[in-house]
This record gives sequence, structure tokens and C-alpha cells, in this order.
Amino acid sequence: MSAAVVSLALFAAILHATWNAFLRTGADRLWTITVMSLSGTIVALPFVFIYPLPESSAWLYIVLSACLQVGYSVFLVAAYRNGELGQVYPIVRGTVPLLVTVGGFLLAGDRLDTYQTAGVVLVATGIMSLSLGKGRAATSSILFALATGAIIASYVTVDAIGVREAGHTGAYTAWVVVIYGALLPLTFVLFRGKLVVDIHSPETLKALAGGIVALTAYGVVIAALALGPAGPITALRETSVVFAALIGWLFLGEALTPRRILACSIVAFGAICLSH
Repeated sequence: MSAAVVSLALFAAILHATWNAFLRTGADRLWTITVMSLSGTIVALPFVFIYPLPESSAWLYIVLSACLQVGYSVFLVAAYRNGELGQVYPIVRGTVPLLVTVGGFLLAGDRLDTYQTAGVVLVATGIMSLSLGKGRAATSSILFALATGAIIASYVTVDAIGVREAGHTGAYTAWVVVIYGALLPLTFVLFRGKLVVDIHSPETLKALAGGIVALTAYGVVIAALALGPAGPITALRETSVVFAALIGWLFLGEALTPRRILACSIVAFGAICLSH
């Protein structure tokens, strides 16, 4: 990979950990992630009129992906309720490649090579280290983090099928983002009764900025994938778990113990092996 591709992948990792920090610091995290989704909706909405309509066979996947991403948002908020960024984020991110790899082995008969086997062991060990012992997150946060990872793995699988059915990557993505951006505010209203967004409020501006960071992270990954191989780029992207621990320490006042550093590093290295 060129230096530019490596830089883009690492930048995307930092951005992804950063938007999770925006969410973690929100006074009302469900409100924060709902307002963050509006950034994506505003950007994606024009493209549903510019791009051709997806093929009819793709609409089931588009709606299912949007619904799963609403579930992902709600569960991620619940995970951060009693867990720190440096604890919850590595569990969420590590669960995704772990479930995808193990699921492929159990359900599709995929064979695990040496790197993938090592990755499964390392990610599982790192997650267990973050989930056990002194200073761990609350059990509820750990369970919600694991469930969040499972939901991410599910919608990634749905997207992998749906984008092929759609016939146009941009159209598929735009419709998923717009439908997600409509469903999440409705979900908020169901939970809270009313969604109030004061455009002049510092919390609103921070949430919208977090949404822009999340969009930029996605765009940077796409740019990297256009220039280099998917496997190594995905692997570098998983270093975000280490950046999350550092961001939590530098900006959120979270503890950065040797054990947490080691656990996050193990999860990252395991994820890299799984992406090999």
C-alpha cells in the first residue's frame, strides 16, 4: 500500500473513534445520535433524486439495513450508559470481525487459516479482558456492546447482498441513509414523545459536527478502498480501538491503565489478523 492509502486508513480509524467520543460525551446520547443522523440525511437526500432507483429486489435489503442501523444506534447508546469509550468501543468493534469469521465457519463452511484462527483467539481474549476484573464496565453495558457488534455484523451482511441487488452503489447507500435518518427520529419520538432541536444550542452544533465526522470517516474509507486493497485497509481501520482508548484518556478523563492498553492492542491485532 502507498503512504497515501495508509494515511487515509489511519485517518478513518481516528475519525470513527472520534465520532463515538462525540456520542459518549452527549448529555442525552439518544438525542445526540438522532441529531447526528440528520447530518447524513441532509447530505444523502439530494442523491436519491440524482441517482436511478435501486432495483426492486434491493428494497427489502435497503429497509432491513436501515432498521438494523436504528437498532445499532439504540443499543450503542445503551452500551455507553454505564461504560467508558475505552471499554465499550473495543468490545463493539472487536465483536464484528469475530462474529463474521466465526459465522462463516459455522454457517457457510468457511475454513479458517492460521491468521484467522489467531485473530479469533486474540479478539476473544481482548474482549474478555475488558469485560472481566477490576474497573470493568457494567454488565449491562458489556451485553449491549456485544449486541451492538452483532447488529453491525448483521447489517454489513445485509449490505453486502443488497448493494449487489441494487445495481447502483450510490443509490443503495443514499436510500439506506435517508430511511435510517427518518426512522431514528421516529424511534426517538416513540421513546421520548418529542424531538426538540435548537439549531443555536451548543449541544445541537456538537451533535451535527459529530455527524459530519462520522460521514467523513465513511468517505475517507471509501477513498482508501478506491486506491488500495480492501484487506489491509480494513485491518488498519480496526486500529480505531486503540485510538478510542487514547481519546478517552486525553479528552474524557478515562483511565488508561496498562491492562486496558494491552486489551485494546490485543483486540486491534486480532482484528487485523481476521482481516488478513
